[in-house]
This record gives sequence, structure tokens and C-alpha cells, in this order.
Amino acid sequence: MLHVVIMAGGSGTRFWPASRAAQPKQLLQLAGPRTLLQATVDRLDGLVPRESILVVTAERLLPAVRQQLPEVPESGLVGEPCKRDTAPCIGLAALLVARHDPDATLAVMPSDHVIDPAAAFRDAIRQAAALVDEDPARLVTFGIKPTYPAEGFGYIQQGQRLPGAGAAVHRVARFKEKPPAAVAAEYLAAGTYLWNAGIFVWKARTIIAALAERQPECLAHLHAIVAAWDGPDRATVFAREFAAIRGISIDYAVLEHAHDVLVVEAPFGWDDLGGWSAVARQRGADADGNTVVGRHLAIDSVRTIIHADGDHLVVTMGLEDMLVVHTADATLVADRSHEESVRRVVAELEKRGWREFL
Repeated sequence: MLHVVIMAGGSGTRFWPASRAAQPKQLLQLAGPRTLLQATVDRLDGLVPRESILVVTAERLLPAVRQQLPEVPESGLVGEPCKRDTAPCIGLAALLVARHDPDATLAVMPSDHVIDPAAAFRDAIRQAAALVDEDPARLVTFGIKPTYPAEGFGYIQQGQRLPGAGAAVHRVARFKEKPPAAVAAEYLAAGTYLWNAGIFVWKARTIIAALAERQPECLAHLHAIVAAWDGPDRATVFAREFAAIRGISIDYAVLEHAHDVLVVEAPFGWDDLGGWSAVARQRGADADGNTVVGRHLAIDSVRTIIHADGDHLVVTMGLEDMLVVHTADATLVADRSHEESVRRVVAELEKRGWREFL
């Protein structure tokens, strides 16, 4: 049976001040009327029932996630006591699902991507699940055909193509780290590299076995957590054992060492919403190139992104290529060319101890 694991524990620091520790980007309406997390669940309609969805988030975010996803059963929400990257998150989810469905197939995905059309996404997940059914030892990932030489994404080099209908499927030749600009340009020109989307399909037992081989200490801690899952000491054991795990991504822990990895070239539109310019891509712009969320009066302002909470009116005069984000307690004004540096604001706030703004 197909189950979906949604990883929803990210912090989204590049969207400060809208994104905060208590309300990170996956809980925000950055690309439309639904939050990114809600949109992720929405696109699963017709793929799996709500009872087959497991959302893994940070413990502190559980109340907000419950409020946003009332349709997901309480048993489908898991709050990690601390951040330990994707391998422990995925391993724990696999163990929890396998308790009730030992032959489960897992579709694992982030909660903060924009994907369209949803029907093409569902068809691609079904295609990946069929590949796993053919050979349960397979690990299937998704790649996005690059449109520019991005430095902020990992890359997947395609190997031999598999025959068959549906989206193109290749064996993975190798995974590549986030490259410098010149190398990214080479990848784009080669035409055999895809962006790593961080979306996976595999058998629960297969990923558990892979973690047992590559990350045995991590898996031992996860087994201890699951053994206490239905008992009175669950919270205590969860906190102790999870904190003892060395954080590592699933790419480093498993995928880069595995031999039978396939990559499906995504037949859907994809945006990982890495920063405020992604909001402009999703929301569109007016005749002057301004992207506006909230109330805004522009006077001689062009190519500017304005994001304002509530009914607060933002007035801009003579601005070009700027970013203005207003919230109840903080305002960011920046040149759009400095967008990648927004995360430095969060680091500086932490350094100064101004935690009320984090």
C-alpha cells in the first residue's frame, strides 16, 4: 500500500521576517490562498487517503500543523523534539508505517514546494511506485530539468535510460553537490543533469535496510523510539534517543552509496520557493513589475516585491528592484540583489540575543 511522508520541519530563514521559528515558510500563504503545507496535502487528493499520510514536523509546530490540517488524523502527525536532518526523519517515518504495513511503499516529499499540475504529480508518483513494485530493492528519486545554472541546488547526473511509457526514467550515474556558477553552467550545457527535487519513492523495508547498513547507530536509536511509541514513556524516550542521533541527510546517508537508484524526470512544474523572488514567480507582477501581497500604494516604484500583513498599508516611492516585507513586529527593506543574504539577518539576531524576532 502507498503511504505519503511529508517532511515539514524546515525553518525557511530566507523568508524572514514573515517566516519565524513558530511559523516557518511551510505554514505561510506564500504562493496562493493555501499555505504551502496545506497545498502539499491538497495535491494528494486521489492518490492516498488522509489516513495514509504521515506529517513529520518540529514538536513546537504541532499545534499550528494540527490547526492547518484538521483532516489528517492525530496519529498522522509526528513532532520531532530536535532537528536532525532528513535521514532520521525518514527512518523514523518508515519504522512507524512498517509497524502496521510491513510491505508499505513510501512517497517522501518536502512540505514547501510549489508543484503544478497536481494530476501530473500524482501520475508521476504512481509511476515511481510501479517501478518499486517491479523491483522492491529500487530507490526512486525525482529530478527537475534545469532552466538556468542554479548554484543553490544539488544535481543528479542521468545514466542509462529505462524503456517504458510515462515520464523519462534513468539510472542515476552520480549525485553532485551544489556547484559553483561555472560548473552549474557546464551541467546545464551537458543536458544530462537534473536538479535534485528531494522527492523519493521506495519500500519502507528497503530504506530501513539501507539505514541499517549505512547508519546503524541512527537506526538503533530510532528502533528504541518506536519500541516506546505506544507506552507512557514515549515523550521521554523520543527526546533522549532522537537527541543522541547525529544529523545527516538521506542523500549523504544512503543515496550517494546505493547502487540501484533511479531518477524520474519530473513531468510537472516545480519551484522550491527558495526566496522572495520565488514569490514573485508564483504571484506574478503588475504592469510596473511589482509583486504585491497585502495593501500597497506604489508611486514611481518598479520591480519591487511588497509583502504586508493584515490591513497595514505600505507606500513606496521611487523604489526600483527592492524587497519590502512588513509584519506586526518587524520590517525588512532590502535590495533584491541581496535576497540570498536575508538568512544573515537571522544569524545576527541570534548573535545579539534578540530571540523575540526569531
